[in-house]
Amino acid sequence: MTFHLWHIGHAARDTPSVIVWRLLAFDDLRVHELYEVLRLRSEVFVVEQQCLFHDMDGTDPQAMHLLGVRDGELLAYARCFDAGAKFAEASFGRVLTRQRVRRTGLGHTLIDQAVRAISQLWGPQPIRIGAQMQLAGFYAQHGFEDAGKPYMEDGIEHLEMLRPA
Repeated sequence: MTFHLWHIGHAARDTPSVIVWRLLAFDDLRVHELYEVLRLRSEVFVVEQQCLFHDMDGTDPQAMHLLGVRDGELLAYARCFDAGAKFAEASFGRVLTRQRVRRTGLGHTLIDQAVRAISQLWGPQPIRIGAQMQLAGFYAQHGFEDAGKPYMEDGIEHLEMLRPA
């Protein structure tokens, strides 16, 4: 089941073209799309953050994959989950933007699109995330509140955060 949810005219400072947002079930990802997702996740989480972890954790088939693409290049990504898959509430994770488009506003647009995708797929509801501690302020700008559950994951401090419905 493929969802072409929206095309928005997000034009960040150094990305003058339109970002096309696509939401796809795992089985609907084309081989080259899956390769680009896994490659970018590895670039960000393993290489940039110097974190050895098991990225392919077995939950990709349960996720809806949100891809922000411009001119055929994957610039932003998150995977979205229905309630009960990761937490009791709906959630999203593996949130990333390509390094060269950071600080352009695209990350904020990605979060807005992830919240919108969850709402469109499963209805408006609370969303719980496991945020890297250093990004708590970023997520707070999108209505996420500290749920009081800090934890370590793969050597990085995280915090559960909840966005009310």
